[in-house]
Amino acid sequence: MKKIVFTGGGTAGHVTPNLAIIPHFLKSGWDVHYIGTAQGIERELIEPVKGVTYHAIHSGKLRRYMDIKNLTDPFRVVRGAFEAAGLMRRLKPNVLFSKGGFVSVPVVYGAWLHRVPAVLHESDMTPGLANRITAPLARAICTTFPEAADAMGPKAVYTGTPLRPELFAGDRARGLTFLRFDGRKPVLTMMGGSSGAASVNAALRGALTRLLPHFDIAHICGKGNVDSSLSEMAGYRQLEYVSEALPDLFAATELMLSRAGANALSEILALRKPALLVPYPLDASRGDQILNAASFEKRGFSRVLPQEEMTAESLAVKLLALWEHRAECRKAMEREPLHDGTAKVIEVIETAAKTSA
Repeated sequence: MKKIVFTGGGTAGHVTPNLAIIPHFLKSGWDVHYIGTAQGIERELIEPVKGVTYHAIHSGKLRRYMDIKNLTDPFRVVRGAFEAAGLMRRLKPNVLFSKGGFVSVPVVYGAWLHRVPAVLHESDMTPGLANRITAPLARAICTTFPEAADAMGPKAVYTGTPLRPELFAGDRARGLTFLRFDGRKPVLTMMGGSSGAASVNAALRGALTRLLPHFDIAHICGKGNVDSSLSEMAGYRQLEYVSEALPDLFAATELMLSRAGANALSEILALRKPALLVPYPLDASRGDQILNAASFEKRGFSRVLPQEEMTAESLAVKLLALWEHRAECRKAMEREPLHDGTAKVIEVIETAAKTSA
């Protein structure tokens, strides 16, 4: 029986692409394992998946800022590397697939020690720290953006991001019922990530009087971010988080307002939703979302509003202008050859598995 190990964690974005491709390997009869941390979100998301064996190891966080834990976490990484190496020696997998995040560093190193071919996936335009560290040890690197594949050298392959098939199974009527909208106006959906986006939340709420004559608005605002004073406003629905109903909500959506995380952009492209992107600014990130958004705007998929220029008024103006040009964005997305990277990433993994010792 062929065997595959997955890793990746720290945020949901480092786990959900794994969830998109795990079913293929289970259905194909592979023995599927996952290596993550004991307390990370990856354990919460992966352990309920029937047929996957979860293994917890130690890992330290890779920080770009001063913190006392920077003195102790390298020892946790070393300990995790020994644990991962022991798992690789015992499991003898045909291939490792790593989605990144700090837990992936000791796992990829452990795979390299035991000659297990590793395939990495990089979501952003520029590689994260974990992937930069582990790239020299990898057999192949899958990327969401073509620019990233060009920059990361001969190992890199432009694949797109794996997406869960249920994302494409949404129903507009069910989505409208879920949102309690009647369908007479187009639906504008804002997504800010699982923890929300405070500045965009505030700007959107400030723009409601300008926007509600034109749209019904579904606002996924993040846990604890619902404004109860607006709960009864007609045409405006606030939601902390959406899980099972998300495909139906997407099916009902005609325009999106979003941060520029790579997974969100992959969904926007695959579903061909015109979007206004407000990337995290440099003082709140390493700048990856700015580059992600610039790529989408350059290719004609979306429009961008820098957070530094965002007010309630500028947000309303940009969204209304995007609505007028929505057909141009859809046509540009329809010309893009890769919408869902699931099949391509699986192909790269299976090719690497054939080279295992």
